[in-house]
Amino acid sequence: MESNRSTLCLFDVDGTLTAPREKIDPDLDQFFQTLRRKVKIGIVGGSDYSKIAEQLGEGDDVIQKFDYVFAENGTVQYKDGKLLSKHAIQNQIGEELLQDLINFCLSYMGLIKLPKKRGTFIEFRNGMLNISPIGRSCTPEERIEFSEIDKCLFLSHCVSGGLISFDVFPEGWDKRLCLELLQSEGLDQIYFFGNETSDGGNDFEIFNDPRTIGFTVYSPEDTARLCRELFFDTPTHES
Repeated sequence: MESNRSTLCLFDVDGTLTAPREKIDPDLDQFFQTLRRKVKIGIVGGSDYSKIAEQLGEGDDVIQKFDYVFAENGTVQYKDGKLLSKHAIQNQIGEELLQDLINFCLSYMGLIKLPKKRGTFIEFRNGMLNISPIGRSCTPEERIEFSEIDKCLFLSHCVSGGLISFDVFPEGWDKRLCLELLQSEGLDQIYFFGNETSDGGNDFEIFNDPRTIGFTVYSPEDTARLCRELFFDTPTHES
């Protein structure tokens, strides 16, 4: 396939480009930079930019390595290394409702008995609240342990934010928010790759949006395999 800069490959981060909260494998990092010479590449993650940068680069490195970077479900938007816009949840829903939500979550989580609890149960982000009943300070092993427990603990309308948490945000502020910008970019095709594409996952809405061509992936290696097949004419060899 020849270079086609009117095509965008848009990636989730955790479970798609990296293992959850881990750094990207250097070989995969190099592959995606090679892919960038074929098509445009971008990321849309639920985490804030600092966490994405920890996983995919250092400092401003990430916004130089990707044509588009959408942090916090696209409420923080970068293009060609420059910040375009930020949306703030407190401006959208108001301070009173925001505090009522935080107080409710803290009160309810105080009643839940789990095998372990750590720290940072609510993380305030620009576009959402990230709520973790076990606490985001848990170890990788504790993340896996908690992920095997029923996650539907206390909110019926929420979106999974990964192994240990879920995101709460205003209506319409899911990952499709980034498509509002991308629609005006003159792109012919937007391929989306994510691992949380089932109903309730934070990739579900953008995966099913008619403006994207969605792919479910199961690991960073699986993401690279699909991209090789799509853009480098590399067939899959079944063993």
